[in-house]
Amino acid sequence: MNGETQAYEDEDTAVGALPGPLVSADWLAARLGAPGLRVFDASVGAHRGSGTRIAGAGVFDIDGALSDHTAPVPHTMPDAARFTEEMRALGLNGTDTVIVYDAAGIYSSARAWWMLRAMGFDRAAVLDGGLPAWTAAGLPVTEGAPEPPAGRGDFTARPRPGLLAGAGEVARALADPDAVVLDARTRGRFEGTEPEPRAGLRGGHMPGAVSLPFGRLQDEGRMRAPDELRAAFAGAAGDRERLYFSCGSGVTACVLALGAELAGYRDLTVYDGSWSEWGLPPADPAGPEHPADRPVVTGP
Repeated sequence: MNGETQAYEDEDTAVGALPGPLVSADWLAARLGAPGLRVFDASVGAHRGSGTRIAGAGVFDIDGALSDHTAPVPHTMPDAARFTEEMRALGLNGTDTVIVYDAAGIYSSARAWWMLRAMGFDRAAVLDGGLPAWTAAGLPVTEGAPEPPAGRGDFTARPRPGLLAGAGEVARALADPDAVVLDARTRGRFEGTEPEPRAGLRGGHMPGAVSLPFGRLQDEGRMRAPDELRAAFAGAAGDRERLYFSCGSGVTACVLALGAELAGYRDLTVYDGSWSEWGLPPADPAGPEHPADRPVVTGP
């Protein structure tokens, strides 16, 4: 992705090599508790802090400490220093292997995976099907607050350029015939026929963006097979290989990024502010000075 080699197979640890950016419940169950394996619950919204967790899992709190709450839009990536501090507080070491999951299936866990990648950490993967798949397999869960880590970790963020974009870069991508901006929101929100869940945002989409709701990449909460994913992306992007992803607040855009990598795409960028930024009204201090800065259209 953006010229960075994806390293899944070079770890000589008790965990062994990651099979890719996605692991099954069986894969994780066979290694749960191994030295150097860290599991994090990255649930957001109504699923955040539900109390049922995979045994030994910590909390990757996207709604809390792992977003920049000084930013004008939700779920903004924190800077490298803040991310380093939060990951060290979670006990993460630079040599660890991380599996992230969420209680909705695959929703916000892909955001945690992408954040780690954007900060230079490759030994991370998403649990396919998330907590629902884990519990359906009868695998061990615990209730209550997670136990604190044994100690601080030594993780250091090394941000990679190109994995996250701002509005200016996305505007340039919309004008680039070799790139495409894919929108992970529902078709109704894309067309402006359904209201935005965040008050005050304009309805519709960026001119030139293409609708690809993230749910089309999944089957009962699990990611579809690579050939099915490739077909879905080809249907939306044509022969373009430079893919940008947007959604409501930069969360489910990362599900598209995960699906694209599984499908074999490598030039991938997530719009961090997503519609929470682009859709701001002109009168908003954080919004465009006038509608032409971040234009919005409705309909298909």
